[in-house]
Amino acid sequence: MGLFYASLMALFFGLAQVYSRQLKELPTSMINASTGIFGFSLLLVLSILFEGNVYKNIQQININSLIDKNISSHPVRILILYGSLREKSYSRLAAEEASRILIKFGADVKFYNPAGLPLVDEENISHPKVLELHELVKWSEGMVWSSPERHGAMTGVMKTQIDWVPLSDGAMRPTQGKTLALMQVNGGSQSFNTVNQLRILGRWMRMLTIPNQSSTPKAWKEFDENGRMKPSGNYNRIVDVMEELMKFTLITRDIKNNLVDRYSERIETAEELMERVKKSK
Repeated sequence: MGLFYASLMALFFGLAQVYSRQLKELPTSMINASTGIFGFSLLLVLSILFEGNVYKNIQQININSLIDKNISSHPVRILILYGSLREKSYSRLAAEEASRILIKFGADVKFYNPAGLPLVDEENISHPKVLELHELVKWSEGMVWSSPERHGAMTGVMKTQIDWVPLSDGAMRPTQGKTLALMQVNGGSQSFNTVNQLRILGRWMRMLTIPNQSSTPKAWKEFDENGRMKPSGNYNRIVDVMEELMKFTLITRDIKNNLVDRYSERIETAEELMERVKKSK
């Protein structure tokens, strides 16, 4: 290949020497334009010859290519993660309230209990709590993440669960295209640090994070002695968020593969993808 390019350069150099007098008589702008067009055409031809036609994987986008004719009829499957191990955990109580609302909307809801989950790299993926989390993530079509805010950030319990969720399973991405709703509880005044951090993580994991979110200030005042949330604007916001999550999940669950189908990955084989993911770990 190097010899080919060297020969090509020598050919153009020789042509330039032969026709140098004629070229001097042409306007500079015409020479620059001609050279640019010729160079672009040559690079395009060489690219197609040696790299393949890069445009063949660019597909026309229309509504029929996005809509799946086979609409799922089973209840929406939602997994809820919460970020505290306390016996009276307000992030868990808020998550349980969200669960009741989701069930009322017709969802099938499962919780993951983070108690006993090891730190990342403390154990391998064969640990029972890790396997349990992986299976629930595969089962789900959408998720709710509910965390307390501690020192202006999500808790370590919350982050550990998310860190154990795999970005890839072979050539598959378990979270890609699934919906996500975010909630946080605060011991003091209202803050959005945690939901903003969780939103970054959701985007990184290629999840469809819904626009609405919930942040409950002074959470200790929002629940009664039975652990139920009192009627308030904060409760109404959780209803809003869960309603939005249900709608987004119902609309997108059958077409999520089309929504997150990427050109850069269509031109990449499964083997190449696995090798790239391994290198990024």
